[in-house]
Amino acid sequence: MKILVVEDDLSLSDVLAFSLRRAGYKVVTAFDGMTALQLWEAEKPDLVVLDLNLPKLDGLAVCRQIRSQAQTPIIILSVRSGDEAVVKGLELGADDYVVKPFSPNQLVARIKAVSRRAGVADTTNVLGLAGLVFDRSRNEVQYQGGEPRRLTPLEAKLLETLMLHTGQVLASDALITAVWGSDGGDRTMLKQLVYRLRTKIDPDEAASLIETIPGIGYSLTEKSGP
Repeated sequence: MKILVVEDDLSLSDVLAFSLRRAGYKVVTAFDGMTALQLWEAEKPDLVVLDLNLPKLDGLAVCRQIRSQAQTPIIILSVRSGDEAVVKGLELGADDYVVKPFSPNQLVARIKAVSRRAGVADTTNVLGLAGLVFDRSRNEVQYQGGEPRRLTPLEAKLLETLMLHTGQVLASDALITAVWGSDGGDRTMLKQLVYRLRTKIDPDEAASLIETIPGIGYSLTEKSGP
């Protein structure tokens, strides 16, 4: 499920994007109303999280434009629960609103509720990337349409961490903490775990998918596939 987050506060946008990706959603971000409409047309998100106070084009105008063309679910962000603009947004067809400040868990819960009402499939248990599909509910990975392979809990935790930070270089120590916690694991154990995960994905291609960054750690890339 892909979500367009439209928020001009860059710090809050980063927090929202990180939290939603950690919850299993794909995220696209925009920081003004004009860019939001462009990305909505280009990316075709399943749901929009929309701040009202935006530069270039305000949230109400964005909501009106989207609703005139499609029924994409929209959740409004507002600093005031009684804001007249929120009422106007709901009248224009927004599906829900969240009052600032709010917790990321609250927003995720609202997204799930709105998605259910709108009939949007919740695929947060499945992560996908360049031919790689990871079912978190079953701890199974499938690569390039091959047979699903069952992962151990540690292998699953490693793959989940890498997939939620696709394209980023993750330090070995950070991966060790993510997989084993602060009291377990070391670099030798991590190296062995990476090797086992690669063999579960595809022994011939996984080394280019899970890339070793010498002296630093590992990175999941998008270079794989035919």
